[in-house]
Amino acid sequence: MVETDTAQEIETLVHQRDDVLEKIEHLRLSLSAEVDPTEEEADPEIIEREKTLIVLHALERKLEEINFALRAAQEGTYGICEACGQPIDPARLEIMPEATMCVTCKAATERRVRRY
Repeated sequence: MVETDTAQEIETLVHQRDDVLEKIEHLRLSLSAEVDPTEEEADPEIIEREKTLIVLHALERKLEEINFALRAAQEGTYGICEACGQPIDPARLEIMPEATMCVTCKAATERRVRRY
């Protein structure tokens, strides 16, 4: 395990998870109360529904990242890059506690994805 203040990062992750779960629940409730999606496509309410769905999917991905980081903390691998095995910069973890890759590996992964 990397010698950082992981307890603080874990606490931040737990708070982030709770916040994301609350937002997801709120969005799901708002979607269930919205207009029938079979209405006319140009309807502004349909456009808002699509925006809400995009935000909901982004929050669900964020929740997956947070849960993955929390599992890594339980396994003692929190703060270790899953790609190269080197410690993740503590400054990166402070800004983005759910990070599972160092900046170098994350950038390389994103470059590979953009090529395809």
